[in-house]
Amino acid sequence: MHFAPADEQLEYLQKGAAEIIRVSDLRERLETSRKTGEPMRVKAGFDPTAPDLHLGHTVLMRKLKHFQDLGHQVIFMIGDFTSLIGDPTGRSVTRKQLTSEEIAQNAKTYTEQVFKILDRDKTEVRFNSEWLSNLGFEGIIRLAARFTVSQMLEREEFHRRFNNEQPISLHELLYPLAQGYDSVALRADVELGGTDQRFNLLIGRELQRHYDQPSQIVLMTPIIEGLDGVQKMSKSLGNAIGIQEPALEMYGKLMSISDELMWRYWLLLTDLRQSEIEQMRADVSSGALHPMEVKKRLARTIVAGFHSEAAARKADEDWALQFQQRNVEAVAEEVSIDFRRVVRADAVSLDKAGRDPAMPVDVDVARLLVELGLKESRTDADRQVSAGVGIDGVTSTNKLIKVENRPARIAVRVGKRARIAVIE
Repeated sequence: MHFAPADEQLEYLQKGAAEIIRVSDLRERLETSRKTGEPMRVKAGFDPTAPDLHLGHTVLMRKLKHFQDLGHQVIFMIGDFTSLIGDPTGRSVTRKQLTSEEIAQNAKTYTEQVFKILDRDKTEVRFNSEWLSNLGFEGIIRLAARFTVSQMLEREEFHRRFNNEQPISLHELLYPLAQGYDSVALRADVELGGTDQRFNLLIGRELQRHYDQPSQIVLMTPIIEGLDGVQKMSKSLGNAIGIQEPALEMYGKLMSISDELMWRYWLLLTDLRQSEIEQMRADVSSGALHPMEVKKRLARTIVAGFHSEAAARKADEDWALQFQQRNVEAVAEEVSIDFRRVVRADAVSLDKAGRDPAMPVDVDVARLLVELGLKESRTDADRQVSAGVGIDGVTSTNKLIKVENRPARIAVRVGKRARIAVIE
């Protein structure tokens, strides 16, 4: 294969990288690939612990794509075996173990979703059960003999839990060894991971040395912030953008982020080169370009990647109609809701209202937000009600809405996201 000059490749690969161990080694291997025509083997592992991916998961996938764009062999490794352990990274308690059926179902959705970013024909998909399930107890003992308990307790999560006298299960200590052995089995030249994976990634380097392989280069990417711009993107925190969300919903969420966070998203969630992003930022600073236009371009770019160019254009037009012209009902999705799920009433009143659609009922706004998918949890919904919710075009902090007759249509807006609730 013909590869671009090493420095040109390196410029692209360093974009958005938090740390590379070591840059000089990466340049050397890029030079070797260029001389021999042999691509590097670049690995990133994903444990299928949840069924849906969000944009935070795609930061690593995007960097894998950059290696793929440059002609290198990328390996999308699904940790179906390591999922049985559960990655202790960032955890203050032991993870709940998943069943084999849950892991298999989640793995299926991962493989379907990853090819929204990577080229299916050029991607090597591997499952680490291929080698870890055959390692055997002897193999596990030999792996464990390479490290001491004190080395494992250097890991931040284990160290904190040990000092706080919180339990550390023995199987959790095996996780870094299993991940490190993945790199041995795949003969990885490069492994990608988030900054929170540093300990595991370095274990891989050490194990490769033990097996007389060149130590992999480690490229770490930052943990991306969610819509609030503060906490890491997480579905449980209600600040995530799922990659399977409808185009308009994805577009609207992206338009809701701050101007400052927009640049992080350009850096970590797109293929645009660093120099092009810096030029856009300079144009915004000089007044030559309005930040709103840059954010719209970002939203179109990301939506097009997960849907299509046509879907991105349609979302752009609908968003303008919905929020810039304040015509919510023209494009907002309608959601039918059984009144029993959102009203505040005792059992007798519910029964009476069920028989008489003309009987007035009080709709609990927080419950309504959750049912509409505008908030992930009741706690978040209560907080949003206190801050204000758009009800039929008017911002309100009322906890209840009186509905006189059913079915009733209520236009509900939170930030730049809207739904039409049809209370039946």
